[in-house]
Amino acid sequence: MNPYHVIEMQSWKRATHCQIFRNYIEPSYCVTIELDITRFLEKVRTNGYSFTLALIHTAAKSANEIEEFRYRFLDDQVVLFDRINTAFTYLNPETELFKVVNVEMKDNIDDYMTTAKKTAENQETYFTGPLGNDVFQFSPFPWVSYTHISHTNSGKKDNATPIFNWGKCFERDKKVMLPFSIQVHHSFVDGIHIGKLVDVLQQYLNS
Repeated sequence: MNPYHVIEMQSWKRATHCQIFRNYIEPSYCVTIELDITRFLEKVRTNGYSFTLALIHTAAKSANEIEEFRYRFLDDQVVLFDRINTAFTYLNPETELFKVVNVEMKDNIDDYMTTAKKTAENQETYFTGPLGNDVFQFSPFPWVSYTHISHTNSGKKDNATPIFNWGKCFERDKKVMLPFSIQVHHSFVDGIHIGKLVDVLQQYLNS
């Protein structure tokens, strides 16, 4: 587990908001937006990258830069992780079943992709155990271009792991657009923070 520090609730500016949403029946919500991946797709093709792994790294790098995406509930306390790793679904085209692969986040995209590809290909089991708190969860949905997506609910209201999805890309006005979904726990993440994430992510995709 990555290093973290426990939040002192009495002095934390978000304590009231956190507690209010923590008591909701459904404290998580999901937003779908469109990303312009025109330049990103060109770079992926030029470098021979896996589109999926490159986007996972780019999105995780972006989310790590925003503090609110690194808060979690742990042992009935609120903690802030120094860094968040990745967990993603990886489909076996023969069985059409997916496995969940955990990969440590790395600053360099090439290092991350090398590790992620090797880990995914070598993992024999579909599930290696419950996901840790210190991950961003990715589940690509590339077969259709959607405008909304929902997720299964385990009933664990303190599960604050953000979930990222994306659908099939499409062309519009000579740009390649991608539906991209972000599910978060409202105890930690408000709309303004999703807006910040989208801005950072789009900047990385453009560069």
